[in-house]
Parts: sequence; structure tokens; C-alpha cells
Amino acid sequence: MRTDREALPYDAVIVGAGPSGLAAGIRLRQLCLENDTDLSVCIIEKGSEVGAHILSGAVLEPRALNELLPDWKNMGAPLHTPVKSDRFEFLTEKSSYRLTTPPQMVNHGNYIISLGNFCRWLAEKAEEIGVEIYPGFAGSEVLYENGKVVGVATGDLGVGKDGKRTANFEPGVELQAQATLFAEGCRGSLTKTLFEKYQLRSDCDPQTFGIGIKELWEVDPKNHKQGHVWHSVGWPLDTKTYGGSFLYHLENNQVSIGFVVGLDYQNPYLSPFEEFQRFKQHPAVKPILENGRRIAYGARALNEGGFQSIPKLTFPGGALIGDCAGFLNTPKIKGTHTSMKSGILAAEAAYSHLTSESDGEMESYTQALKDSWLWDELHRARNIRPGFRKGLWFGMANAAFETWVLRGKAPWTLHHHNDHDSLKNKSACKKIEYTKPDGVISFDRNSSVYLSNTNHEENQPVHLTLKDSRVPIDVNLEQYDAPEQRYCPAGVYEIVRDQNQKNPKLVINAQNCVHCKTCDIKDATQNINWIVPEGGGGPNYPNM
Repeated sequence: MRTDREALPYDAVIVGAGPSGLAAGIRLRQLCLENDTDLSVCIIEKGSEVGAHILSGAVLEPRALNELLPDWKNMGAPLHTPVKSDRFEFLTEKSSYRLTTPPQMVNHGNYIISLGNFCRWLAEKAEEIGVEIYPGFAGSEVLYENGKVVGVATGDLGVGKDGKRTANFEPGVELQAQATLFAEGCRGSLTKTLFEKYQLRSDCDPQTFGIGIKELWEVDPKNHKQGHVWHSVGWPLDTKTYGGSFLYHLENNQVSIGFVVGLDYQNPYLSPFEEFQRFKQHPAVKPILENGRRIAYGARALNEGGFQSIPKLTFPGGALIGDCAGFLNTPKIKGTHTSMKSGILAAEAAYSHLTSESDGEMESYTQALKDSWLWDELHRARNIRPGFRKGLWFGMANAAFETWVLRGKAPWTLHHHNDHDSLKNKSACKKIEYTKPDGVISFDRNSSVYLSNTNHEENQPVHLTLKDSRVPIDVNLEQYDAPEQRYCPAGVYEIVRDQNQKNPKLVINAQNCVHCKTCDIKDATQNINWIVPEGGGGPNYPNM
């Protein structure tokens, strides 16, 4: 902690106003009201407003919401579109074939939502019972005292070319707390430092990730089926690459369309963004979008490791909740309900910790998780995603066997490997030729980023930092043809050459960054380190 920063003391600080952080804040204050105690609870959020950086499909299973706010229907929760039908298809380049929908993907009783709007509503409920929420404040540093987490600092974000912090930034604010809950979402920048300091990942599998790219469309009413959920696997990805798609028909003739690519893909020439644009031209998809208009765009990495990739969740002074801990149920294609459940249980453990004035870790949180439906749900699903490391056909067969025969009770556990180790040398792979976008169904990156409302204040240091400035050319370009040009869905990374097409160098267009964190995950040498920009920077998703 430093003397040149203003200090604001709280009983509990929560980093991130997503579903888990907001659920935790609400549950903490509920316990205060139920037990006539008064704990101060603060949530900080790096987005310009709650929901600005939230992106998900999204179909909500309301199980955790029912536990947290049982009267949510009368409280005006924005769950307006109950799922009415499900469809699961396998795509070839020209055709589609209906498959049996796996039971974990059946959505009876669930709702198609805008997760950003849902979080905005949760924030209102949190503030009504005394939670303080501060959007536009990016947590840039974990505060420690005698080996214990005692809060976080905001501001003072700059890192210069020499790797040292710049001196031209405001010193920021220290939010000091007896309990700090980290709810940063997938690949949280502060969570990464906690993994290292406390060796939280020493007894679990590496996390594995996907990149999800999403557009929101307003379609012709004749192409709209409110409440319909559609998923696919297969084309345009090859059988060695994990991924799939979704179309969710919301209210008001709106359709969420998205594409997910596992970040353990091997071909450095693959572009998830271009694969998504190609997917939209499929005969089963294009007719839905014709005569419609694209109204929003975004991208986000997501955890896919599940049960075997869950790290140690507690440490002195704090705990991990939500997607930064990896509670997404990949086969179910849902993580909001599990994130909220983790936030509820962490809040209950934090309340006990704070009211007992204990100096230890919140170990009751981990045990409560193990005793909950969340743990059982993830354990039953644990072997499905890693089965796809051997390709689509083995993965599908393994998923069917795990689901319908073993019912999640296999006496073995399959394992994950680091995604950044999976790229093959460019000489071993075939270039992928992508068709120029038509500007009607498919689009380029620049027009897409424009729709994400992304903005970063000028004159701040680049938040996409390199540990070694030589690696992008000497390693990435030489061995992999600079795959950062392709795996980034926002055109942040660009190789430029002189007029003779010589002397290549990497240009980082940080102003384009949509905070998806893909570069931090997929970079082969882990040379890219994503840190937070100034609070409020990044995308401003209106209805995602």
C-alpha cells in the first residue's frame, strides 16, 4: 500500500460487476439485513457502466436466481423470452442434418436474455439494499499486507516501454477490505497475479479456453421465431478444431448469433472472426439474416476447462468467484447460473468470516461449493470437452457415451493441456483463403469494432504489453506467420513493412481492443500480457 493514494475502507470489496460479483454483493447485504448487521460492500467495474463489458449468448437457467431473488418475476427481472424450442444440427458446407439434442442442452424452463441488461437489473437490486457500485474503476493492482490480500487499487495503470510504471497518471484510489472477492470474468488480469503469488493452479489442470464472437441482428419478422434456440457443430471448422454456433431468437425480432472456436486450434492461419463470417453464409443461416440489419458486435474469451481446471479458490483475505475461477458448464453452454451460485456461496462464507473476525482463509466457501449442485453438475460434465482434443468424431462419440451410457459417472477423468502450446509451425499447415465480406451478411473487422462502441482515452500507455519486443517478429512471424493478426477479433495486431515489403514490425492498435483477452491466452510464447486500461475504456455493449 502507498501513502500517495486516497484510501477508502470497506468490509468487503468485489472486483467486477458481472453475474457472480453482483450476486455476491446482493447476498452479503441480504445477510446483513437478515441478521441486523451492517457491513459495507463495494463493487468496482472497469466498464463505463454495469453491463458495458458483458457479453454472452445468452440462455439463462434461473436456478441460482431463484435462490437469490425468489420473487424476481414481480421485481421486474428482464427475462422476457422463455425458450419454446431447441434444435441441434450438424453442418456440411452445403447441407445441415438435425441431431438429437443432448439432455444438458435442452432448455425447457430457461430464458433467452441480454446478459448485459440482466446485470444492469441486478445492479439496481444490489444498490437498493446498500451495495455501493462504481463503474469506470478498473482494478489495476492487488494490495497485500503481511502476505494477505487487503484490497485493490485503481488507477496508476501505465506501463512504459522499459516495463516500469509511468509517472504521468493519477495515483488512483486504494479500496481496502477485510474480504476481497475477485469476479473479473475469464482471464482476469488481477486473478492471473493471484494464481502466481499463491500457486492456486498447482493442483489442477491448465484452463482451456474458447473465443466467442457474437452479433445482434434485427431480422425480418417472417424469419423470426421468438423463443427458438438453435445450435450447430461442423462446418466451417475442420474436424480437428473444436467449436460451434448459436442462434437465439429474442423478443422484438432480434436474434443473437454467435460462433465459438476452441483456442486449442492448431492451424496458425485460422481466423475465428473470418470463420464466423463464413458461417453466416451457410444455407441454413443466411436466409434468417437476409433483409435484416446487424445492430451490435462483440467478442469474449470463455473458460472451457470445467471441473478439472478449477483452481484453489481461497487465499488469505479473499476468494475467486464466477468465470475467473472457471465455473462454465461447457456441454450445457451455460455459466451464468453457476457463476451466480459461486457468488452466493462466497458471500455466505465472507459474511461468516467478517462477523467472526477470523484472520484465516474463507475455507467454508470451498466446502460449500463441494456440497452444492454446482460441484455435482460440473463433475458430471467433466469428460465431454477434453474428448474433443482427439477431433470432432471422437469427441461426439465420447460425449454420447458419457451422457447417455455413463450419465456423467465415469470412473476416470480426461485432462486438458495449455492452449498456447497447440499451434503448429506454419510450414506444416495450409493457408485458409477467406472470401472478401459482402457488407450485407459478412463484414470486416473495422466496421464490426465500430458497432461495439469501443473507445479508449488517448495518451494512455498501451494496455497490451509485450514481455519481449523481439518475439512478435523473431518467433511469431517466423514460425507462425504472426497469428495474432488473425486470432484477434478486433484488428489490434498488425504486421507492417516498408515500401519494399521488408523490415516487418508489429503495430498494436490498442484503441480497437474489445477486451476479449484472446491474445493473452493464445500467444504461443505467452509474450503478450493484457493489463487494464483506464477505467471506462473498451467496448460499450448496449444489449449484449
